[in-house]
Amino acid sequence: MVTIKDIAKQLGISHTTVSRALNNSPLVKPETRAHIQSVAKELNYVPNFNAKSLVNQKNYMIGLFFSSISQGTSSSFLVDTITGIRSVLDATYSLSVEGIDEIKQLAEINFQRYDGILVMSQSETDQAFIEHLKQQNLPFVVVNRLVDDPEIINVVADDAQGVTTGIEYAITLGHQKIGYIGGFESFHSSNERRKALVASLEKHELPIIPEFFRSGNYSLESGFQQMIQLLKNPEFPTLIFCANDDMAIGAMRAIDAAGLKVPADISIIGFDDTPITSYLNPPLTTIHKPLKKISRLGTKLLLEQIEHKEVTPRRYEIPTTLVVRQSVENLQKIT
Repeated sequence: MVTIKDIAKQLGISHTTVSRALNNSPLVKPETRAHIQSVAKELNYVPNFNAKSLVNQKNYMIGLFFSSISQGTSSSFLVDTITGIRSVLDATYSLSVEGIDEIKQLAEINFQRYDGILVMSQSETDQAFIEHLKQQNLPFVVVNRLVDDPEIINVVADDAQGVTTGIEYAITLGHQKIGYIGGFESFHSSNERRKALVASLEKHELPIIPEFFRSGNYSLESGFQQMIQLLKNPEFPTLIFCANDDMAIGAMRAIDAAGLKVPADISIIGFDDTPITSYLNPPLTTIHKPLKKISRLGTKLLLEQIEHKEVTPRRYEIPTTLVVRQSVENLQKIT
């Protein structure tokens, strides 16, 4: 197995210089660093991460903790989060993925195995875990859910702004009877999106009809079932806002099963902008949540903490955007 000393001997330089070059140290000139790295690659040098961990007193392990992996976390949500994180982490770091809801006793968590933790918080029920984490003297960042704590580094999307933009768009197209299919009521995102929708309706003095509001669980099946229940009403909303794309897809399937059409009979808006939404028939109008960007920024800020750098500001809010496709009918043209 090729070692740093072997590379140093080959080049006739000190092993300290080789070590610095392989760790991208600014103490080594860029051209020298590139040459040493090139030779190391030719010799098939593989870093000894165990030795590196001992020298740097690091585990090279990042913990990613979701509120839940099995409940309310779609496959695309999981993939986008991990993709965003891995785009920032180099090959030296491993990533451990855990579900907070699966932890039986907080005291049993071995925090010593992590260099830092990223909390993908979806629910206020995570707060006990976050408070416990604050006592561990371990770098961490909370993403996705706004936490009211100036000490915590927090990266979130402006969900309310996204919903408001979507509803304003629907109203400009003549929609006045608007319904909502939400996710888990314990999830912060579902409640924030519902509040923003209600606020928009109140602003425009539009009716808030309780029968048009349903709660799902962010799954395809719950979107389907809740739409079935909505269709039992004597009258239908002209538009349904769904708290995520999976439920919007389930709702579209229920509308089709009832012999109705999207958007001619009922319009649909989703939330997240998952990859499949542009390939639906019709393509789904939705709110783009920049999950990869949130995950990338959260990871970058976590690594800065691990390197003992000062992180300011402590709170970051990333805008959401409306993606207009063909699932919303223009009622103005019809009238």
